[in-house]
Amino acid sequence: MNLLFVRILFVIACIIIGYQTEPMNSSLLGAVMGGLASFIIIFLEIAMGKVSVKGLSSSVFGLILGLIMAKLVGDAFSLAPISVQGLSVIRVTLTLLFCYLGMVIGLRGKDEFNIIIPYVRLRRQDQSENMVVLDTSVIIDGRIVDICKTKFLEGRLVIPRFVLKELQQIADSTDPIKRQRGRRGLEILHAIQKEIGQEITLHEEDFPETGEVDAKLVKLAKLLEAKILTVDFNLNRVAALQGIKVLNINELANALKPVVFPGEEMDVKLIKEGKEHNQAVGYLDDGTMVVVEDARRFIGQEVHVVVTSVLQTQAGRMIFTKMGK
Repeated sequence: MNLLFVRILFVIACIIIGYQTEPMNSSLLGAVMGGLASFIIIFLEIAMGKVSVKGLSSSVFGLILGLIMAKLVGDAFSLAPISVQGLSVIRVTLTLLFCYLGMVIGLRGKDEFNIIIPYVRLRRQDQSENMVVLDTSVIIDGRIVDICKTKFLEGRLVIPRFVLKELQQIADSTDPIKRQRGRRGLEILHAIQKEIGQEITLHEEDFPETGEVDAKLVKLAKLLEAKILTVDFNLNRVAALQGIKVLNINELANALKPVVFPGEEMDVKLIKEGKEHNQAVGYLDDGTMVVVEDARRFIGQEVHVVVTSVLQTQAGRMIFTKMGK
């Protein structure tokens, strides 16, 4: 039963109730009023569609606090020599004022409230174990499948709804390359859940007031006190600046590469020319770039080289060598 069907039934029910509650000579007017009331209620329901459970619970909490404060302050005013009419006006004014302030403060600070009773920001129920929030880039990258197979990741993997939505948008793109990457990401999620058996949780929090997906990821990680798994360098920096633990697969891959020291010898197949004169470039099995001096004429061959220096960059590691004997 979809939402449209439920709304149609609700409108019909309101019209029937309005028709039956009015006198016989005003039954038509009652039906019209019932239908109008149903449309107003449906409009309000649609308008509140972006309100999260957490935002609603925070505003209700603020409203309750406002009512309590209005009652306490109103009782204090009742001790003063004020007329009954004046006291009533003061109580109504205080109630409106404190209820408004309570709801506004509750909505502004909703990230600090728990979404379950009691409303205490000590620890959410879903923070009882380690959680790792995945971003779009790490899903499309695909190496997470092998990492999950090795059982290096502890706890639950959290897929935000907005990340899944972004993946679906990429998979539906008119650009064939983007479409292929999006579909690959969806297949990887399926493989992690079905073939590997890794526990995955789909998180519904959307943060509609925030437009950027990266900003939403940072907010969600803060809310859940979770780590972020990514291959995005910019997200890595932004999240780290805000005190969030980030697991970067590229950094892990660089850390796992064998350590090479100047003077060591190795064999490498030269693939192409280097940037400098007479340089040639090859790659190790782990993807590390090897630059060989005075080796341009050996492109296409496997040569024996000696390491002269190693350069570590954010993009990875580069090994500079010269031809061996």
